[in-house]
Amino acid sequence: MNANPLLDFSGLPRFDAIRPEHVTPAIDVLLAEAEAAVKTAETVAPVGWDNFVTPLDDATERLYRAWGQVTHLQAVVNTPELREAYNANLPKISRFGSAVAQNPALYAQYKALAASPEAAGFDGARAKALDNALRDFRLGGAELDEAGKVRFAQLQEELSGLQAKFSQNVLDATDAFALHVEDEAELSGLPVDVIAAARAAAQKDGRDGWKLTLQMPCYLPVQTYADSRALREQLYRAHAMRASEFGEASLDNSGNIDRILAVRTELAALLGFDNYAEYSIATKMAADAPQVLGFLRDLAARAKPHAQRDRAELEAFARDELGLTDLQAWDLAYAGEKLKQARYSYSAQEVKQYFTESKVLAGLFGVIERLYGLKVQPDSAPVWHEDVRFYRLVDAGGALVGQFYMDLYAREGKRGGAWMDDCRNRRVTAAGVQTPLVYLVCNFGRGSDGKPATFSHDEVTTVFHEMGHGLHQLLTRIGELAVAGINGVEWDAVELPSQFMENFCWEWEQVRAMTAHVDTGASLPRELFDRMLAAKNYQNGMFTVRQLEFGLFDMLLHSQYAPAQESVLQLLDRVRGEVAVNFPPAWNRFPHQFSHIFAGGYAAGYYSYKWAEVLSADAYAAFEEAPEQVAETGARFRDEVLSRGGSRSAAENFRAFRGRDPRIDALLRHGGMAA
Repeated sequence: MNANPLLDFSGLPRFDAIRPEHVTPAIDVLLAEAEAAVKTAETVAPVGWDNFVTPLDDATERLYRAWGQVTHLQAVVNTPELREAYNANLPKISRFGSAVAQNPALYAQYKALAASPEAAGFDGARAKALDNALRDFRLGGAELDEAGKVRFAQLQEELSGLQAKFSQNVLDATDAFALHVEDEAELSGLPVDVIAAARAAAQKDGRDGWKLTLQMPCYLPVQTYADSRALREQLYRAHAMRASEFGEASLDNSGNIDRILAVRTELAALLGFDNYAEYSIATKMAADAPQVLGFLRDLAARAKPHAQRDRAELEAFARDELGLTDLQAWDLAYAGEKLKQARYSYSAQEVKQYFTESKVLAGLFGVIERLYGLKVQPDSAPVWHEDVRFYRLVDAGGALVGQFYMDLYAREGKRGGAWMDDCRNRRVTAAGVQTPLVYLVCNFGRGSDGKPATFSHDEVTTVFHEMGHGLHQLLTRIGELAVAGINGVEWDAVELPSQFMENFCWEWEQVRAMTAHVDTGASLPRELFDRMLAAKNYQNGMFTVRQLEFGLFDMLLHSQYAPAQESVLQLLDRVRGEVAVNFPPAWNRFPHQFSHIFAGGYAAGYYSYKWAEVLSADAYAAFEEAPEQVAETGARFRDEVLSRGGSRSAAENFRAFRGRDPRIDALLRHGGMAA
């Protein structure tokens, strides 16, 4: 067993050595250790932090660190063997989590600790961790009767399996599609690098021509640039119908959606909540579902007139300039890009040639140094794929703050989207400080024909966004696992640091420093940047109401949905009737691919993006108000927000940084929707 890399916690994870056959033996050993630690903790007396919480943290951290590595690999290098091992062990992890959350002896011990003289002297981090633990016992079913606990655990285990299956279906349905094009004329309008990548993909399959897929580096350019309307429609249909009744039955998420919602409803009811949204919001900044719905609808009322104007302008342009009298869903990105070129005299593809990968990363790391006085340096570690880079973050004296992996490119077997996850959290132990370690994952296109990868400005923003999440994890100064980094942070505030970082992608000096044309090496010209800036809020009304559509759909689905009265698709149509200006075809199956709420952590929480955007815009406004004091403001942001983790409420963090409660003004101003 010593040869099992999942049982080696002596240093960095041995990702190059982990195999599917290691998973079950390692998880079984670590589960046994964790269960033994729980058994001991149940009777320790007198109960104290060092003899109760610390040993529990030791055992459960090892378990969840190993499982986190398996979960991560399942997302970035998925294989049938790894998936089988993951699915076989997921129920065990779920059962253990449910058993701990409902353990009456542990709950009694935590209550005894809270009542002890020692607790009166706890610092803020330990006090908050203790409060959260007591709350989580209640939310985990610890106060249910025995029958209720059994049922709650069954539902938790079922829900974990359903969510994993939902995500796997989306991945498999995405990877299953391929369109082989024989005539290059059909690819008219597509960027050269996309065509080259499609040619390479076909050659890899031993075929002539070009292979188009539903991976984002291919799908988005087709929707945005392909002159062939038929080609755009063909890929749009395939993308919109993924994991639904229109495809392979085994990948249809229809039943998964219905069952996930039913399980969540029953879970919430067992704990005495009227609906799942109430259960979800119990750990968030927002007070309740009506407050969230009010927030979303207020923002929709402000944004929809701008969205309607965006739509009318697009329809007129498509009709008059492109001959498209019936603007369809597969025309929106294409016509939108043509209108942007006509109005602002630049294209996203033109700008993309300036954002070469090495310059973008150097620029990102430069912002981190400017804001926080920290340096990012190349580092080495075992990795799961040759694409992965590894870095260390050090302070001015060279001391290690944390480390992170970057996995930037799309590939088969890798989940779509972009995300940050923690591999190892900061913790202070008797042996010293355990530094944080995180993953930053994106799905961009690679370079081709010997040229480096180039990023669209949207992709640059995505890198900054995920690094913002990473910094929230890396810069914590909290020593208790339960509230270090993003642990314990209210979910509707967790996007604050990520969205905050996006703002630096719109500063001229910053943009100039991170551009070098892929062919000439020249920096982005100022006049082109000015055109980008003028177009910054182009179609922002349409974008905003689309996000509000998702947020309202999610919150209504988890607070008011009645399956006997309407279907999930009918509810979505009702929401669109309220806020949308773009209406997809009836066969579009967006819910079947909405992994954020059906497989991720955003159930009854998708509103968090807009909620946190209010916070992030207001936080960035502090830098705008004092442009000569970036380092001082950055230090205050780090001290009062990033370093605090979940050791105090997000509202307290924000007030400590800004000196007041958040205001929506900056968001509306930055989005071009101010009155």
